[in-house]
Amino acid sequence: MRKLIISVGVGILILALAVIISKRFENSKKKPKKKVTKVEKTVFVTSVKNKEIPVKITANGNLIAKNKVDIYSEVQGVLQTAGKDFRVGTSYKKGQTLLKINNQEFYASIQSQRSSLQNLIASVMPDIRLDYSESFQVWDTYLKNFDINSTLKPLPEPKSDKEKYFISGKNIYTTFYNIKNLEVRLGKYNIRAPFNGILTEALVTNGTLVRAGQKMGEFIDTSVLELPLSVSASFADLLEKGKKVVLYNLEKTKTWEGIVTRINGKIDQTSQTVQVFIEVKGKGLREGMYLEASVATKSVQDALEINRKLLVENKAVYVVNNNQLELVDINPVHFNENTVIIKGLENGTQLVSKAVPGAYTGMPVKLFSETKQEAKK
Repeated sequence: MRKLIISVGVGILILALAVIISKRFENSKKKPKKKVTKVEKTVFVTSVKNKEIPVKITANGNLIAKNKVDIYSEVQGVLQTAGKDFRVGTSYKKGQTLLKINNQEFYASIQSQRSSLQNLIASVMPDIRLDYSESFQVWDTYLKNFDINSTLKPLPEPKSDKEKYFISGKNIYTTFYNIKNLEVRLGKYNIRAPFNGILTEALVTNGTLVRAGQKMGEFIDTSVLELPLSVSASFADLLEKGKKVVLYNLEKTKTWEGIVTRINGKIDQTSQTVQVFIEVKGKGLREGMYLEASVATKSVQDALEINRKLLVENKAVYVVNNNQLELVDINPVHFNENTVIIKGLENGTQLVSKAVPGAYTGMPVKLFSETKQEAKK
């Protein structure tokens, strides 16, 4: 029993000594000091040079023909050949026949009406000889030259009210004007081109039976086109008729010069824009073509144009001051599609010209001046 107690005591003593020794070793170890390294990012900067910058309104849209008509039939009948096939892409000169509708039945009806008028005039000739001898020669000449195959000529003017009432009582005036009305309608069987242009839509072909009110196609003048644009209402006062506008195609490989011809007097309540119409002529232009317009409005003094990506919350930009980033408030004057015109930076300020990922105020940076790099080149 005594030996067991001694053994346990010795073990406890050894364990205590081991703990004391291990703590001394731990305290003797010196922890290495952590080195703080500053990471400096290289930023692209440009020296601010304020100047006068013209503000240009850019807008885009599709061209439409200034002169365009939808072709409708006002009469009924079967289409006939009119010299040219009524097909998309066919060009016509002013006055040429676009469509011809069979009018034989209607024409025969007019001839019958003209013959009735001729008989009416012939029936009153004896009374005119007796009662209105001074007008007999005029009416006799009119009757001799009367042709039922030609358009009616104006009736002779009566030389007295009594003669006028006599002619009217014989129903001659009513018959005459009914025939003139039919002659106007007869002209609608031949549809002619109102101007030089081209057919852009054809809904009928030769032999088709068309009905009154039926749409048959679309005809446009390709020589003069218009570009409708929606411009911010804030620039409405700066636009005026006659102002020249530069137009670009989608690839910006071609340019045309247009003129402001019309400005809508009403502002769109939803978009707060005003519709402006630009008239343009030139080769290579077609209806439906997508164009972009640039309209010079005014100039901003002591301003700078930068990329919109450099803006922070649309009110500030980063500059470099003592090799550190600093956020400076600016005044954005006008936003373009990719750039913005700003004011508020002093000349010579080192403006960060390319966005820095993770940028913050006080961030240490190295400068890479684009101006110097360009000078070396």
